[in-house]
Amino acid sequence: MTLYHRRMNQTLYSLIGYLLLPIMVLRLIIKGLKSPAYYQRIGERLGFVDKIPVPIIWVHCVSVGEFRAAIVLIDQLIQNYPEHRILVTTTTPTGSQAVINHYQSEVLHFYFPFDLPIIVNRYIKKINPKLCILLETEIWPNLVHALNTNNIPALLVNARLSQRSLEKYQKFAPNLAKQTLNKFTTVATQNQNSANRFIELGIDTDKVTVAGNIKFDQNPSIDKDLTKKLKTIVGKQKIVVFASTHPGEESQIINSYLKFKDDINALLIIIPRHPERFKEVYKLAQKQGISITKRSQNKPCQDCQILLGDSMGEMMNYFDISDVVFMGGSLNNTGGHNMLEPAALAKPILFGPNVFNFAEISSDLLKQQGAIQAQNSDELFEKIVDLLGDEKQRKSMGRNAKKYFKSQQGAVKKLNQLIKLFI
Repeated sequence: MTLYHRRMNQTLYSLIGYLLLPIMVLRLIIKGLKSPAYYQRIGERLGFVDKIPVPIIWVHCVSVGEFRAAIVLIDQLIQNYPEHRILVTTTTPTGSQAVINHYQSEVLHFYFPFDLPIIVNRYIKKINPKLCILLETEIWPNLVHALNTNNIPALLVNARLSQRSLEKYQKFAPNLAKQTLNKFTTVATQNQNSANRFIELGIDTDKVTVAGNIKFDQNPSIDKDLTKKLKTIVGKQKIVVFASTHPGEESQIINSYLKFKDDINALLIIIPRHPERFKEVYKLAQKQGISITKRSQNKPCQDCQILLGDSMGEMMNYFDISDVVFMGGSLNNTGGHNMLEPAALAKPILFGPNVFNFAEISSDLLKQQGAIQAQNSDELFEKIVDLLGDEKQRKSMGRNAKKYFKSQQGAVKKLNQLIKLFI
């Protein structure tokens, strides 16, 4: 009965996927009306890729954030395994562009396939990887099953599992989750809390190892020429960066800014997480009577109140010129975004109440006095006003954040030792 129940879970998951496939393709086409990159290369998502005749190490990063974190690991793979080609897959066009911009032809790039048996089997047959490395939360039942069936090692690295995600898996698909996790060769988690949750979900204890978080091993390089260009645009104003914002957050930020603007002697830079929302956020600010300029206009912004960061690949430069950084996805229910990039640059960090995707990191930063948490946008701006008026506290928070960042390094070294066992 148990075996049958497990098979039904996998079968039902696949059946639902096949039924939803036309909707998923249609959704890409509709999104492509605003951003053509979404419907370009749909064939790759359906498993129609070129056959690769050389040994492949496959690394999957969902989008820009995961890719940026994985660069230090990908660089090591390129260096350590010159006889292999590295294939980096992404799900989003922004992730795709980030891979292409950073590596050019040094790595191969495809879009990640839809997780359906016919599609993933076709995909795997074409690329024939020697090893598949999935990042963070990429637990795809059909893909992992196909890799297992073909005796291809599958590693889930930098793995994390929040309490919220654990409860969802336990409620909706406990058997499927357990079955899938046990088909991974190894799950290397960011911390012990995530390891405990994976074990609670049913993975065999000997398949789990705590390797640490590769995001701490980032060695952010700053294009100083680009930073100079941004400084020419913003002048000598103090800068507050609102990074990776989501729907609903910008309106909260703008409304609170209007309440506190007389106390804020600084330029706000808002960088929406998704490029297709640049126009929406620009119009939102205009509607509120706020003076806003686009980064893409490349003109001085000394007299404007908001600079819209409508550029790709410049986030570290925005952090570089900032005095205070707010990490988005935390005033709504997204769960927050990576706080470690501004920490690496010794910047004081703020975030909202919802940071469940970075529960341990946010908690550690708060304990180390490298960050401040606000419960709503009004409180956020109260904290910003305080920080802008206290250079000593800004520098102290920045130093604390960077010290914490440095203290947690070493995950990539552990992962390299692990990967050697399978290549």
